[in-house]
Amino acid sequence: MRERIRSALATHRAVEIPVGDRRAAGVLLLLEGAPGDEHIVFQVRTQTVRHHRGEISFPGGRHDPGDLTLLHTALRETHEEVGVPPEAVTILGQLDDTFTRGSNYLIRPFVGLVEEGVTATVTARREVSELLWVPVTHLLDPASHIWKVTDWEGAMETTPAYQYGEHVIWGATARMLGQFLGLIEEAHR
Repeated sequence: MRERIRSALATHRAVEIPVGDRRAAGVLLLLEGAPGDEHIVFQVRTQTVRHHRGEISFPGGRHDPGDLTLLHTALRETHEEVGVPPEAVTILGQLDDTFTRGSNYLIRPFVGLVEEGVTATVTARREVSELLWVPVTHLLDPASHIWKVTDWEGAMETTPAYQYGEHVIWGATARMLGQFLGLIEEAHR
């Protein structure tokens, strides 16, 4: 699986969108686990954060003026939220930029592999209530793909999502995840 992931990301040229009037953010699709048993680390946001309360996301966050790049933002925020230091992450590639509607973020997602012996833990209790380690193989299984109905400004919408036990991964996180999984599937053909 690890070589499929590396191969898929090596040939992908990420689409970067100008920030414009949006707030810039960097996130990290973080892979942990032994080769062939890779898991993606997701965080469940607390009910006390300003945006996206209780939702499932990748580690990461808003660009700070001291961050040189959005990759630096993603690595800094990952360290702050889940305790994985930047030097313990090997960046495998970048996915296409995406955005959020309500909170007006432009998100630049990166894919990183955590070095063996380092494990994510919740280190920002105000922002993160728990972590989920979801097997990549589970997410590739069509049985995990569902549709979520959401209410956007009074209009009901149906959006692709992923089910993991009682948890539903949807929104911008599901869009980024979907692209990542699609690249892996293409590399396997």
